[in-house]
Amino acid sequence: MTSVGFPRALGTCYYPEHWPQEVWAKDAQMMVESGLTWVRIGEFAWSRLEPKPGVLELEWLEEAIKTLTSAGLKVVLGTPTATPPRWMLDKHPDMLAVDAEGRPRGFGSRRHYCFSHAGYREESRRITAILAEVFGSSVAAWQTDNEYGCHDTTLSYSDAALEAFQDWLEARYGTIEALNAAWGNVFWSMEYDRFDQIGLPNLTVTEPNPAHVQAFRRFSSDQVAPFNRAQVEEIRKWSDAPISHNYMGRVTDFDHYDVGADLDIATWDSYPLGFLEDRVGASSERQKAFSRQGDPDFQTFHHDLYRAVGKGRWWIMEQQPGPVNWAPYNPAPLAGMVRLWSWEAFAHGAEAVCYFRWRQAPFAQEQMHSGLLRPDSAPAAGLAEVRQVASELAAAPQVEANVADVALVFDYDAEWAWAVQPHGQGLSYFDLVFEHYRALRRAGLNVDIVAPTIRGFAAYKAVFAPGLMHLSDDLRHALETADCPCVFGPRTGARTLDFEMPVPLPPALSGLDVTVTQVQTLRPDRPIALAGGGYAVGYIETLDGSATPILEDTSGACVAVQTQNLIYCGAWLDEAGLDRLVALVADSADLSIRSLPDGVRVRRTATQEFWFNHNAHSVDTEAGPMAPASVIWRDL
Repeated sequence: MTSVGFPRALGTCYYPEHWPQEVWAKDAQMMVESGLTWVRIGEFAWSRLEPKPGVLELEWLEEAIKTLTSAGLKVVLGTPTATPPRWMLDKHPDMLAVDAEGRPRGFGSRRHYCFSHAGYREESRRITAILAEVFGSSVAAWQTDNEYGCHDTTLSYSDAALEAFQDWLEARYGTIEALNAAWGNVFWSMEYDRFDQIGLPNLTVTEPNPAHVQAFRRFSSDQVAPFNRAQVEEIRKWSDAPISHNYMGRVTDFDHYDVGADLDIATWDSYPLGFLEDRVGASSERQKAFSRQGDPDFQTFHHDLYRAVGKGRWWIMEQQPGPVNWAPYNPAPLAGMVRLWSWEAFAHGAEAVCYFRWRQAPFAQEQMHSGLLRPDSAPAAGLAEVRQVASELAAAPQVEANVADVALVFDYDAEWAWAVQPHGQGLSYFDLVFEHYRALRRAGLNVDIVAPTIRGFAAYKAVFAPGLMHLSDDLRHALETADCPCVFGPRTGARTLDFEMPVPLPPALSGLDVTVTQVQTLRPDRPIALAGGGYAVGYIETLDGSATPILEDTSGACVAVQTQNLIYCGAWLDEAGLDRLVALVADSADLSIRSLPDGVRVRRTATQEFWFNHNAHSVDTEAGPMAPASVIWRDL
């Protein structure tokens, strides 16, 4: 990514409809005094904006925007489409999403719509157009909807989805004969005569055809981008302000790059303590060690991912400032972590960090979700750290992002393919890529996560592209011809676009004589030891060919091979194995790596080097002694 300067600001999420109008001005003044610049509003307010069909009550929102902007705040206005009001369901009773068991996702919380429902999509376009026309010149930025895919709401098995899926298949394959051939439907007599015979891949006796499931995953993703685009089109008619969407951590049911193509900024909602228990997949020992700090790499993985989704521009729209309400366990952040999380985001190029929420709600589902204020409006614990960050931002010099050392390819289509056919319990593409990211961060390297549509790697000293089960011709060529070391595998090129095993057998890389002749998955208690240290865990392939072995198991079997710049690793490696692989690649790429203390991470910008201690204890580093939960930086 090109080196660009970025502004830095703080903000919060505010719900004026939750509070008496007489407190709005006081809240706004206190936000400004706390060093906040941005405030997001409106994303859940549809029932107050349109209490009955066609009956608009926008005056309160107009007054709220006026109050906030008069105080000096910039407003991000969210479209309210994540929470359609109850009357919408009376108008469109078939709009509900349906889960894989055939159960409607009912009214009474949020995100209960199906992306495929044409009527609801037009209702979303309509309310967005109204807000854009009225407030297009009054707000500084926009947010479409809220957290697409959250609560497993991308995949819907409704009648609307069924009809749309059948149309999508006909447009994709043209003839039913072509679809039958592509899917291998001769197997188990699964052949169809017409597209309207094809059902959704749920409620089958045993597993459905993997080609059918992967097609449904692609279709479901393809429903999200047009839904979002309809809102973007209406906003752009009336407003020049940048448009964003707030993505989530480890929500991979839709292709975020596709949605991001229509937006100006990617934002995401960062909840380090909730995610540690809910999504990271860390061992019980790691969860205990980082229970009040969060995983040292999970947040930054998403910082780097959403920097790619946002084409270089990204924010945190919701940052955890205290205990949340939705994880299995909800501790308070260790003192210093709210500051650390904020600076870590800025070190990775964030333009803004906004905290969720301004005041803790005393009612409904999020009563136990902390804010910057308590329900009685007294400051909560996190506000002091936010004020400290604001003061430090005012004094700190401008920071410029820089190109990373290493590119790491992340492909949503590969994530779906692994989910469709993991071949072993608990194996996922996300975890495979995340483990590589961890290893690169342990080595002190800067990482750019890149989309599979990238066509050149001249800016990087090394590329890692593990687990790309379908490798497009364009990406294959770009990797094969790169001037830096490129690491493939496992499962690279293991399936065609329509989920068939290809011939010649994978990985079929030009210039690298290696063939995968057998694959197996391993029990957790049966890892395979590597000669020289480390293990293959979870997944291993039998490799044949003349490429030079660079990692072997203790029996002498090849685990990773290399020819010039091309490296293929046919196993899922544990930490020690991945550290050895990264060291081999770094040596080949003339990259300097560090041996960092556990829980310490480094991020370089063009002008500064940031050090983060995620531990609950002090650590000595080459940058100096670091207190628990602390960040320090030095000029380069």
